[in-house]
Parts: sequence; C-alpha cells; structure tokens
Amino acid sequence: MSEYINNREYRQKALKDLIMQLHNGKPVEEVKVEFEKLFGGVAASEIAEMEQNLIMEGLPVEEVQRLCDVHAAVFKGSIEDVHRKDAVMDTPGHPLHTFKIENEAVEKYINDTVRPHLEQFKKEKNEQTKNQLIHDFNTLWDLDKHYSRKENILFPYLEKYGITAPPKVMWGVDDEIRAGLKEVKQMLVADADQQQTVQKIEEVINRVLDMIFKETNILFPMALDHLSEDEWYQVQQDSDEIGYCLVGPEQKWRPARVNVEVKTEEESPKGYVKFDTGVLSPKEISQILNTLPLDITFIDKDDIVKYFSRGQERIFARTKAIIGRNVRNCHPPGSVTVVEKILEDFKSGKKDSEDFWLRLGDVYAYIRYFAVRDTNGEYLGTVEITQNIAPIQQIEGEKRLLSE
Repeated sequence: MSEYINNREYRQKALKDLIMQLHNGKPVEEVKVEFEKLFGGVAASEIAEMEQNLIMEGLPVEEVQRLCDVHAAVFKGSIEDVHRKDAVMDTPGHPLHTFKIENEAVEKYINDTVRPHLEQFKKEKNEQTKNQLIHDFNTLWDLDKHYSRKENILFPYLEKYGITAPPKVMWGVDDEIRAGLKEVKQMLVADADQQQTVQKIEEVINRVLDMIFKETNILFPMALDHLSEDEWYQVQQDSDEIGYCLVGPEQKWRPARVNVEVKTEEESPKGYVKFDTGVLSPKEISQILNTLPLDITFIDKDDIVKYFSRGQERIFARTKAIIGRNVRNCHPPGSVTVVEKILEDFKSGKKDSEDFWLRLGDVYAYIRYFAVRDTNGEYLGTVEITQNIAPIQQIEGEKRLLSE
C-alpha cells in the first residue's frame, strides 16, 4: 500500500476519503487510527489542495469550514512542515515573524491570564471574577487586527497563485471566532448561567489555539512556498494601516532585492484629467476623494476592485492588496450571496442603489451601493460609499456662525 500512498494523486484521494468519512459522521478517533496507518506525515500544501478539490467538486465552503476543526485534529502532529525551520520566520520585521510573535503572545495570554481567571470564575462567580474575564476578552479582541491583516493582505496574494479554497475556509472560521469572543462578553455582562458561560469560554479559547496551529502549520508554510520577497515587502508596507495584535513588529524588514527608494507622488507625471465641468490634476483628484468624510470603493463591470479612497478615519480595513481582486474574495463567505445579489440587480437594471446601516461600537455605519452607468445606461461598475452617520444624527437646531 505504501507505494501508492507515496504517489501524490493517491495521497490526495486517500486524504479526501478520510475527510468524507468525517463528513458522513464517522468518529474522529476512528479516522485518526486509519490516517496513522496510511500516512507517516502530510504536507500543508496537500491539505490546502484537498480543501480546494473538495470545494471544486461541490462541497459547500461552509461544510469544509465546519470540518476544518475536525480534520485539523486528525492531522495535528503529523504535518511534515511542523518542524521546518525557515529563516524568515525568525527574522524580526518580516510579516510572518510578526504573525508568529502575535500568536505566541496570544497563546501566552490565554495560558497565563485567561485560564487562571477562568478557574477563579469556576470556583466563585462574582463581580471581580466576571470583570477579570471581561477585561481578558476585551484584550483578546485584538485578534481582529491579526485576522484582518491575514484576510485583507495575505489572502489576496494567495489568490493570485490560484489558492482560493483554504483562505475562504479560514476566513469563515475567523468570523466564527470573532462571534464567539463577542458572545462571551455578552454572556458575562448579562450575568448568564455560570456553567454555560464557562463552556462557551473554553470553546472559544480552544478555537483560537486551533487557529494558531492552522496558521503556523498550514497557512504560513503555504504562503512561504508562493510569495516573492517583493510581495512580502508589500505585505509589510500594508500591515501598519490595520495594526497588530498584543505585540507589533520589532523592526522594519528590508529585503535586499527591493528598492526602498520609491518615487514620491510629487515626482509622478503632472497631466490633467478633463471632466465635463472642469479639469483636475491626478494629485488634486486623489486628495479631494481622500478629504471627503467617506470611504469610497469602486469595482468595474467585471467585479474587479479598481480603487478605494484613503480617508483619515476608515470604517473598514482596505489595503492596496485588494486592487485587482475579485470583489467576492474581499468578503467573508457568509456575505458573498448578498454581494452577488446586489451586482445581479445592478447589472440587470432592476436596481440602481442599495443601502445598509449597522452599529459598530460608537460608529453608526451607513453603507450605500450605487450602480455606475454611462450616458447610454451601460453598466460600468459599482461604487460603495460608507459613512459614520452617528455625528450627523446628533445635529439639532441650526448653525449659522463660524466655529471659533
């Protein structure tokens, strides 16, 4: 049997068969035994390829996502890349080193702070033990930055190399972890049942730790196999805009091949753009759009992101990595059907606009989509405009004088 299992095609078939056994309800422990008989180890790239094939064959992304934690449990400890030492992972400032030290900080925080506080909460539920855990989960919400950098910067580069399924699955799990972190806080604040709260906390922190394992042993080796130094440099450049989780990069990373003396905007061509109602330079256009208190994003008629504004206070994370990306890949799996419905209605002419509004902490986000058409009514693309309308809702009376 081993001569077949060493063949990549047969390995893929065997891996898929094992996952389908899990899908059909076979206990994890039984599948683990079978896995250990067939495989001495499995590479991260093989797991990624298997997930991609399952989705291409019709298994819904949500189902692969549901199985993600289960098959990670089967493969844990058997991934060949676990012990691979790559210099970049130990190079301060490199994006993967930053991801790594963030994960180490999160793992340490969970083990040294969250778990001891959880044990105190189990022994005695009172205001002090509740408040300790509320503080802990406020701190763990910093994971949102870690996940956001992964989803909005790293995933687009993997998509360029045809790796689409693993990012979709992982993004979906990230969103479930975010929802779990929020739910724990809500349960603590609402003084929910102690046993249910403890169960939820343990579930969430275990999922966070499982995600660290998946990133370290599947995502990061896969990214190392594909991204060039220039691309890693751009990932680093874009990361500051989103921010970091618990710890930040120790220094800036400078690959030898990258010319860091990039020309400034001042040195770019000075040609003007003529409009029906006037003329503006590219610099003026850019600064006008960036000055408006709006987040503006434009996708063309082929659903490709072509532009976004860079205002002072963004509501949603945007990096240059999304330029040239299909808009469907810029959203978590759960919201793709909504995006597709909006685009379908715009392209058919059924609608010219669609609005949403939601609360994000102190921000009341008003999100508006408009079909962009030429003078003949031909569809050119869609513009998304997002604005924090909380300050506007507070306006009362009239203001006719200059501010001091």
